[in-house]
Amino acid sequence: MSLSTFLELVEFKAKSASVFPFIVGLFFSWYFLNSTNPIYAILFFIAMFLFNMFVDIWDNYNDYQHSDQEDFKKGTNVIGRKHISLNLLRTIMSLMFIPSALIGIYLTYEVGLPLLWMGLFCFLIGLLYAAGPLPISNTPFGELASGFTMGVMIVVISVYINSYQIFTWTPHLLWHIFLAASPEFVWIGNIMFANNICDAQEDEKNHRHTIVHYLGVKHSVLLWNIANILAILLVFLAIYINVYPITLISILLPLPFIIKQMKLFTHEQIKVKTFVCSVKILISGSLGLCLGFLIYWIYSFFA
Repeated sequence: MSLSTFLELVEFKAKSASVFPFIVGLFFSWYFLNSTNPIYAILFFIAMFLFNMFVDIWDNYNDYQHSDQEDFKKGTNVIGRKHISLNLLRTIMSLMFIPSALIGIYLTYEVGLPLLWMGLFCFLIGLLYAAGPLPISNTPFGELASGFTMGVMIVVISVYINSYQIFTWTPHLLWHIFLAASPEFVWIGNIMFANNICDAQEDEKNHRHTIVHYLGVKHSVLLWNIANILAILLVFLAIYINVYPITLISILLPLPFIIKQMKLFTHEQIKVKTFVCSVKILISGSLGLCLGFLIYWIYSFFA
């Protein structure tokens, strides 16, 4: 298997959907709770990244196994198109899942049982997302499941890993974490949404009734655009109530680029051409946030 095939198999272009929530959680713990645990954070990042790749391979594997459309299996799905051995896939999935689970068990021993319950929840959603008689990805709830699991739960776990000594499960703290995570929640859900919009016709053939099936492509594109605007507004709400520092007005810097990507996707929804617009919006918006984090960190360091 070539490197390019492997990167396509694990959907490497969308890996920012797990990296940036991790960074958000790390910054929130440092800024809001004044606590970080670098070694545990690095171990969690490794486990999270491996598990995310496992889920993406599992998703492609199940789509290939359960589709009754030969043109999809041989022409669209990367497994059939690249003639990847199913035995090789199972081996790769094992090599990703087992280390991820072992790291998770170790971290649970070190930081406490809440990590286990959060990890099991993410694991269950990850499996049900692409497996079972009715995978979540085939329902109208795929966007919510992926957005919440990756955009919110990764942030919560990242905060917990970095502040488990002082972490309290209060509604007040959880609300602030959720608000900090909300832009990532929206942008990650929108990646799934854009994917389903582009696959609307193909999904109908494969009997996948996503939210696009119920809303139609036109209304779905409108909702996708509204969600991107909402993500920006949520950043300013977080600044207003001091969940984010004022330096995160840096989100305005990528705004012209985000608007350009919104226009491109609104004009045409083609998987190989404009789906990437949603990924670019996540990356550029998240980089805008990270720039604000960096500016505040530098200011704090020299203050």
